[in-house]
Amino acid sequence: MGLNMITISLCMIVKNEEKNLKRCLSCVADLMDEIIIVDTGSVDKTKEIASGYTDKVYDFKWTGDFAAARNFAFSKATGDYIYSADADEILDETNRERFRILKENMYPEIEIVQMYYTNQLKFRTIYNYDKEYRPKLFKRVRNFTWIDPVHETVRTKPVVFDSDVEIIHEQETNHAKRDLEALCQAGREGRLSERLFEMYARELYFAGDREDFENGVEFFEAACKDDDSDSDKLKIALAIMVKAARVLSDERKFFKYTVKAIAFECVSEICLELGNYYMEQEDYEEAALWYYNAAYETESIIDARSRGDIPLNKMAECCRKLGHEEKAEYYEKSAKDWHIQSEREQ
Repeated sequence: MGLNMITISLCMIVKNEEKNLKRCLSCVADLMDEIIIVDTGSVDKTKEIASGYTDKVYDFKWTGDFAAARNFAFSKATGDYIYSADADEILDETNRERFRILKENMYPEIEIVQMYYTNQLKFRTIYNYDKEYRPKLFKRVRNFTWIDPVHETVRTKPVVFDSDVEIIHEQETNHAKRDLEALCQAGREGRLSERLFEMYARELYFAGDREDFENGVEFFEAACKDDDSDSDKLKIALAIMVKAARVLSDERKFFKYTVKAIAFECVSEICLELGNYYMEQEDYEEAALWYYNAAYETESIIDARSRGDIPLNKMAECCRKLGHEEKAEYYEKSAKDWHIQSEREQ
């Protein structure tokens, strides 16, 4: 161990995680100098398991605000850096070693370390990629310094390091319903940032059921009418309204918002929904036309697959219904090729 090796405080917020917590902590406990567990109302053995690893187990009354709970956990940390983890995360032996090497060789000027978050498509919620960087390790106390020899200023952007550590997100259940309820409530209260607006739309688009769309219609309809909505925000809101109208069998709103979307700037999600609508009507020629537009003539705004393997497979289905077997096989092959290429690019 080097004399200047950093110390790390693990900070977690948990609730009813008896199935996952031991597995998570056993992966990282020996890499940490301090473990802080904040429980937000468990009724199972979560706190008992946590107490087997640390005496720093705290209760926090749940308010529906994950940020407030994480801030409370961070406030208890004393290490040089804070590692933020969820109970359904795993480090295998390869990545435990990568983490150990990172800890032994950390440069003090680094303020945020990003790590790969993997296995994100297991429940197909809000993600287009199975592996992406996320900030996971944070310098607890940030020292502001002056930069530039002339017209000097304080450096406000953090120093970020992209590590090779890969965290396996081994989610046991889909948390979409829980997250959608929290996002819907925040939307009603006017507490959604631009980032959360997009996350709400993605979660709803990928994982929303009829009830979720009913709850979200008022919010996204207002966004469609908001003169302050930028181009991307409007396209996202329109895509959600079109899908919501189809899910809720509201034909008037379905065509109202598809026409608005096409007049503004059509995206593949809109074309896909039009294809789905005509597929349900058994009008396979019209469905195939819109699936073609989704795959080849438009760009996606929410789901990358809405211009990839999904409409291509749908086109194959339409061709088969119309008796065009050769075309069906062509589009099925195109869908497989798209999926392979997409995986290579991740």
